[in-house]
Amino acid sequence: MPKRLKIDFGAITDNNVEMLRKVNAACFPISYNDNFYKDVVARKNEGLNKFAYFGGFVIGAVCTRLEPLPGDESRKRLYIMTLGVLAAYRGREVGTQLIESVLKYYEENKNDRFEEVDEIALHVQISNDDAIKFYTERFDFVRGDMVENYYRRIDPPHCYLLYKTLQ
Repeated sequence: MPKRLKIDFGAITDNNVEMLRKVNAACFPISYNDNFYKDVVARKNEGLNKFAYFGGFVIGAVCTRLEPLPGDESRKRLYIMTLGVLAAYRGREVGTQLIESVLKYYEENKNDRFEEVDEIALHVQISNDDAIKFYTERFDFVRGDMVENYYRRIDPPHCYLLYKTLQ
């Protein structure tokens, strides 16, 4: 089994956001619009949005946002918009370390900044067995309901909501 890579984390900024665009293009079957990248930079939150570096090169990234919890607007959830690792570095726990770092940031701030946060969640295409297994087996996420026609330009268009209760 390949060894866990020792990675460094770094902020996503105006100066390097094009690297995020390249990582996403290499990792995902959909393209994200300019507003996605502008919003990530505008958040200025390295705890929730960051690059993974190995040997000085970007090899992955995670982008997360805080949003209202559906069904209870007084509560919030962390929503993982993207988690991508370049193919050559998969299986070396880069994605694991990125998610661990987001969860650690939550734990460090759960009594103040994230006091209203109840869960962490994401949508995963129903055919993406590797991602479903990654989140459910490694991080104890629950596979929730299938959302039909969530994606417009990829097949299959359906996804599952994966979530994990945090408090």
